Amino acid sequence: MDTNNRIIPIEISEEMRKSYIDYSMSVIVGRALPDVRDGLKPVHRRILYSMMEQGITPDKPYRKSARIVGDVLGKYHPHGDSSVYMAMVKMAQDFSTRGLLVDGQGNFGSVDGDSPAAMRYTEARMSKLALELLRDIEKETVDFGPNFDESLEEPIVLPARYPNLLVNGSNGIAVGMATSIPPHNLGEVIDATVHYIDNQDCDVDELLDYVKGPDFPTAATIVGYDGIKQAYKTGRGKVKVRAKAEIEELPKGKQQIVVTEIPYQVNKARLVEKIADLVKEKKVEGISDLRDETNREGMRIVIELKRDTNANIVLNNLYKHSQLEDTFSIIMLAIVDGTPKILNLKQVLGYYLDHQKDVITRRTQFELRKAHARAHILEGLKIALDNIDRVISIIRSSKTGQIAKDRLIEEFALSEIQAQAILDMRLQRLTGLEREKIDKEYKDLMARIEYLESILADELKLLGVIKEEMLAIKAKHEDPRRTQIIPAEGEFDVKDLFEEEDVAITLTHLGYIKRLPADTYKSQKRGGRGIAALTTREEDFVRELISTTTYSTILFFTNRGRVYKLNAYEVPEGKRTSKGTAIVNLLQLNPGEKVARTITFNSDNDTGNESDYLLMATKNGIVKKTQISEFKNINKSGLIAINLKDGDELIGVNMTDGNQEVVLVTENAMSIRFNEADVRPMGRTATGVKGITLSKDDRVVSMNLIGEGDNLLVVSQNGFGKRSDVEEYRPQIRGGKGIKTYNITSKTGKIVGSSLVNEDDEMMMINSNGVLIRIRVNEISIFGRITSGVKLMRTDEEVEVVSIAKIKAEDIEEN
Repeated sequence: MDTNNRIIPIEISEEMRKSYIDYSMSVIVGRALPDVRDGLKPVHRRILYSMMEQGITPDKPYRKSARIVGDVLGKYHPHGDSSVYMAMVKMAQDFSTRGLLVDGQGNFGSVDGDSPAAMRYTEARMSKLALELLRDIEKETVDFGPNFDESLEEPIVLPARYPNLLVNGSNGIAVGMATSIPPHNLGEVIDATVHYIDNQDCDVDELLDYVKGPDFPTAATIVGYDGIKQAYKTGRGKVKVRAKAEIEELPKGKQQIVVTEIPYQVNKARLVEKIADLVKEKKVEGISDLRDETNREGMRIVIELKRDTNANIVLNNLYKHSQLEDTFSIIMLAIVDGTPKILNLKQVLGYYLDHQKDVITRRTQFELRKAHARAHILEGLKIALDNIDRVISIIRSSKTGQIAKDRLIEEFALSEIQAQAILDMRLQRLTGLEREKIDKEYKDLMARIEYLESILADELKLLGVIKEEMLAIKAKHEDPRRTQIIPAEGEFDVKDLFEEEDVAITLTHLGYIKRLPADTYKSQKRGGRGIAALTTREEDFVRELISTTTYSTILFFTNRGRVYKLNAYEVPEGKRTSKGTAIVNLLQLNPGEKVARTITFNSDNDTGNESDYLLMATKNGIVKKTQISEFKNINKSGLIAINLKDGDELIGVNMTDGNQEVVLVTENAMSIRFNEADVRPMGRTATGVKGITLSKDDRVVSMNLIGEGDNLLVVSQNGFGKRSDVEEYRPQIRGGKGIKTYNITSKTGKIVGSSLVNEDDEMMMINSNGVLIRIRVNEISIFGRITSGVKLMRTDEEVEVVSIAKIKAEDIEEN
C-alpha cells in the first residue's frame, strides 16, 4: 500500500501557531471571558438556563445542587463537575457576587476561604434577579445554537434585561489576556444606561455622574477617584481599596482598632494570620491582642493596642503591610461579536443597548406574529357566529371533520386554521356573553397590534420601552451603595461636594465629635430645661460646642499643647441624639491627649491673615502669642503649639491682631484685664509668660478678648450666671492677681466659663447629662461685678453645667 500520497508535509511552526490560536480562541470565547451583552461566561449562562428549564425558580422549592450540576454537565457543559459547582457557588456567595443570581441553602463557603459543602449536601434555586437575565427568552429574543453533541440547543446569549456585566463584574484568565471587571451598584448602572439612552452622544465624564465607581459586595472604602476615571475612560485602571476600621477607646487609656469591612476578594482568615505574622516579625509594633469576633451580626476583627500606643500610626502601618489596604486592577475586557475587546464605560453601555434594541425588536416581532395569528382566528370565529345557523348545518350534514372543514373553507373563504378553530369551538361560545368577549378580545388585539407596530416603526419608542422596563427593574431590585469612595490626598477640593451652611459641632469629654445643622436647637426662655443634644455614655458629657459653617477650617488645640487641623465638612454628620464619631478616627491624637480648645477660620480666611496672631492661655495662668503664619502647614500628625511645663494644660486660644485687650477668668472667680501688647510674639515651640498670678487650688477657665462684646457673661456650675459691664474691669499689668468677678456660694458653685457678649447674641449651655439649652443674651440680667446673678439653667442633683458657647448675632437664624 502506497502511503506517500497520504502524507502531507507541513511546517511545524505554522501548524503549532495555527493549533495554538485555535485553542486560545476556544478558551477565550468558550470558557474564560464574559459576553458584553449579558456579562456571563458560558458556564454561568448554562447554569441559569438549565435551572430555568428545570423550573427551579424563586417561587419553587430548593433542589439539590448535585441535580443541577448533573443536568448542566449532561446537557451543555462537559468540563467537569467541580467547575460547574464552583461557578454556581460563586453566584450564591454574598461576599463574591454583588447581585446574587443563585439563592443557595446550606454551606456555600465563607469569606475566610472555607470550602462549600459537597454538592450532594447543598441546595439551590434561581434568585429573583436572575429571572431578569432570562426574561422573554421564550419569545425568540436571542439566538440558540447546538450543544456540544448537537443533541440539544442552548442560548448563545441571554436577554439580560439589566447591564449584568457591570452590576456583577467578572474575573477570568484566558490565554494571553485576562479580564477584571469590578461589580457596581445596580441603581447607578441603570441610571447611567437611561442617561445614555437619552443622550447617546454623551461622554464618559457625564456617565461618571451616575456610576460613582465600583460597589463591592464586601463594602470597604475606595481611596481616590483618578484610578476610577482612568478605568472608565480607557478600560484599564487601578483602585486602592481600604478596610473600614475605627478606633475605639478602652478603659485605663488603652485603645483598640475594630475592622468591620475588608477589601473585595481578600481572605479574612489569611488577613488575620498576616497581621499576627507582622506582630511576630516586629514590622508592626504596639499590638497587644488580635481577635476575630465575627458572628451573624457582621464582621468584626479586633486589634487591641498597648497602652501609650498611637492607634493611627499602627493603623497606617497595617494599611501599608497587610491586605487591610489592597489594589484592585480593572481590565474591562469582554467578548464583542466573538472578539475580545477592552472597553470603556460608554462602549460597555453602547454594546449593551444595541443588544437590548435587538431583544426588544425580536420580542415585539414575536408578539406581533402571535397577535396576528390570534386575530386571524378571531376573525374566523366572528364570521362563524355571524352565520351560525349555516355553519351548524354544514357541520351536521358532513360525514367527516375533513369534509366539514373543506366545505367551510369553500363557503366562507376561510383559511384552514380558521376552519379548524370553528370546528374546535365549544357550544358555550354561541352565547351572547361569549360573543361580546370575542368582540372585546378582537378590539383589544387590534389596539395591541397597532402599538407593537408603532414600536417597530419608531426607534425612540423602542428606546422608551427599554428605559421604562429597566427603571422598573431598578425600582424592584435596587439597594443602597455599600462601598464608600473618598478622595485621595490632594486629588481635588472636597469642599466642592458640600454646600455652605451653618452648623453646630459638639465635642464630648471622652472625645466624640459630630456635626449638626445650627438650627437643630431652637431658642428657649431663660431657666428652661433644654433638649437632649446627644446620647453619651454615663461618664461622658459635652465640653466643646462650635458654632460655624461647613466651609470653615477648625484648629484643634490639645491639652498637651499640640494643634491639629480639620475642615468642618470632614466632621461626620450625626443625629441630634447620636453619640458621634470618636475624634481619634479623625485626628492622630497621642494616648492621653484630648482636645482642649478649638478655633475656627471662615471660608474667606482659611488660615488667617499674615499679621494675625494666636493668643494662648493655660490653666496655670501662662499666656503666649504666636504669629498665625507659623500654623500654615499642619500635617496629619499635628504640630507643637505651645511648650507646656509639667502639670500645665492649654485651656484657651484666640485669634488677635496683636493689640487686643485680654480678660482671663479663673475657677475661683478672679479676673484680670491686660493689653496683649504686654506679651511679646514668640515662636511656636516657646513656653510663654505669666498672665495672672493664681492662688492655691485655683485655675484659669477662660480667656476672652475685649471688643467681642459689651458685657462679660459668667456662668457657674449650678446654672447661675449674670452679665457685668466690661468697663467694671479696669486694665491692669499682666501677671497680677486680678480682681473679683463673681460672688461664689455653695448654691452657685464655681465658675465653668465666661464670654464677652452683646444684646443680640445667643448662648448655648450644656450640662453633664448632655442636655443643651439655647437662650438669648438679652434675657440674662445685668448685675454688678461682685454678685451671683440669676438661674439660667435648671440642674438636678449631681448634674452640673460643663460648657458654654456663644452664637454670634450674624450666625443666628430666627426660629
